[in-house]
Amino acid sequence: MGPLLEALDAGGAIAVSVEGFRPRPQQQAMAELVRWALEGPRSLVVEAGTGVGKTFAYLVPALASGRRVIVSTGTKYLQDQLYGKDLPMVRRALGAPLRTALLKGRANYLCLHRLREAGERLQGRAEDLGRIRDWARHTHWGDIAELGAIAEHDPLWPAVTSTADNCLGAECPEHARCHVVKARRQAQEADLVVVNHHLLLADLALKEEGFGEVLPSADAFIIDEAHQLPEIASDFFGLRVSTRALLDLAADVVSEQLAEAPDQAGLRERAGALRTAVLALRACLEAGPARGPWQDLGRRPRVAEALVRLDDELGSLAGALEGAAERGRGLQQCQRRALALAGALRQMGTECREQVQWYELSRRGFVLHATPLDPAGIFREHMQRYPGAWVFTSATLTVGGHFDAFTRRLGLHSTRCERLDSPYDYATQALVYLPPGLPDPGDPGYTSAVVDAALPVIEASGGRSFMLFTSHRALREAAECLQGRLVYPLLIQGTAPRRELIERFHTAGDAVLLGTASFWEGVDVRGPALSCVIIDKLPFASPGDPVMQARLEAIRERGGNPFTELQIPQAVIALKQGSGRLIRDERDTGVLMLCDPRLLERPYGRVFLNSLPPMPRTRDLSRVQAFFRS
Repeated sequence: MGPLLEALDAGGAIAVSVEGFRPRPQQQAMAELVRWALEGPRSLVVEAGTGVGKTFAYLVPALASGRRVIVSTGTKYLQDQLYGKDLPMVRRALGAPLRTALLKGRANYLCLHRLREAGERLQGRAEDLGRIRDWARHTHWGDIAELGAIAEHDPLWPAVTSTADNCLGAECPEHARCHVVKARRQAQEADLVVVNHHLLLADLALKEEGFGEVLPSADAFIIDEAHQLPEIASDFFGLRVSTRALLDLAADVVSEQLAEAPDQAGLRERAGALRTAVLALRACLEAGPARGPWQDLGRRPRVAEALVRLDDELGSLAGALEGAAERGRGLQQCQRRALALAGALRQMGTECREQVQWYELSRRGFVLHATPLDPAGIFREHMQRYPGAWVFTSATLTVGGHFDAFTRRLGLHSTRCERLDSPYDYATQALVYLPPGLPDPGDPGYTSAVVDAALPVIEASGGRSFMLFTSHRALREAAECLQGRLVYPLLIQGTAPRRELIERFHTAGDAVLLGTASFWEGVDVRGPALSCVIIDKLPFASPGDPVMQARLEAIRERGGNPFTELQIPQAVIALKQGSGRLIRDERDTGVLMLCDPRLLERPYGRVFLNSLPPMPRTRDLSRVQAFFRS
């Protein structure tokens, strides 16, 4: 592999073929580390600071290894970028004649059978359904991301895509043309497969989302944006019962009964009774907050009564389906789903010290969760089923220079951990501004004071600013405070899709964008359009969150310190992600304004500041203004 790793040198193949590429010692060091892990096979954790070029650093040794590799990244957007942009560049540069594949969960692919059956159920969406049918005639892969005319989260998509629950498998009349089958077949034949964390973890948990046949044949797993993995793992290794799953089951029973057992009208009655029971439970939950511990609601007499009724109706439906299941694959799948949902619902009433049971309420529905308190043991167990190389990488894995918080949450014992600093010159490219005189973050006037302190900085930077908030409430208050006080375009999260807001921000060149969690990471605005990042508070997770509450209590019970073991590490990683929006290129310059006075007033503030890149700090506004003038 030596000659291929030379591709990352100044005169190497990638420097010759990729415009703007510049060799970086940190990138070459990471490539050597990944090669070491792949050859073992061994486990490796690498924090690669912004600008290291970690994508090329793992793709080069992966393509040169001769092994079957699965690369997993944080989101479908990053997955598309990796597969559509970065991977082709490296393959062309290396001249690597390898087969690659992009694989998503089955809900991302058009289901031709469900599209054909969707007409009666979607009469109010005839125009959009027509667009989908037109696209279906010429699409090769059936990836719904191709059809930009309909938003990714449009409720129309679940009606024309499949899930593991409602897929008819080999008995589907469209099986020969199935887009999911086609994507899985390509993945089985590929040398390198690009997936996302949700899909990887769903299949590790045997939830049959897309590529269970591919995992056993993989020699190596490279996990990019690995800092997201612990929280996603907790979600996927738990159980959930939702309004949507229950109502989809009821609707599919009606549809399959008409198609496979038209003489058994009683199934429709049972499905209708289930739907009524689901809506009755949702009505009983109205008095609860948007989310909280399940025991707070589950023990209320009306809720308990509605739960018993729902359990009875699920059981009755499953029993009725047992006699009809032999009539067709669709009814057979419905019976399996009814039994699985009944089992999960009953578990919600069973106390378990290893998990937290909680609920979420939306305007129309609910989700009941049973989430593991600690995913480490479960993840380690799944990992050991695939004893190849495992590489975990991200720009934000350490807290105060240590990997313990990350490795502990995934059970990565005796794993080699390496940290590669950013090649950027933060000492001259950036400045940290800690404004004086701000009140405590708990003060009712705090957000207004943050806006007042930020305005002269925004003026000095000529707009070109991200203002990142830890809550939607603070964002809305700041937006109100800024109305009429800016001469620059003001873009506010929620007024347009995230991608559109970022494009408008970049195009404007002098805009101010207000965002919360989804803008803290995965946003890459290079050049002068973004020259200032303002963060209102240290991003501690809400102590009222039911999962966080349970985890904090579990740490206390074993004699630990939940603040230092969990709350600080999570907040440090989030702050590093938000701060990382500022310097995205070796030519970028800018100011990071951290408003929270606790950074200097509390002892733990040093942990946050010492976890950031080595940037000079100031409390003097005139120095900030001089920085922008220069």
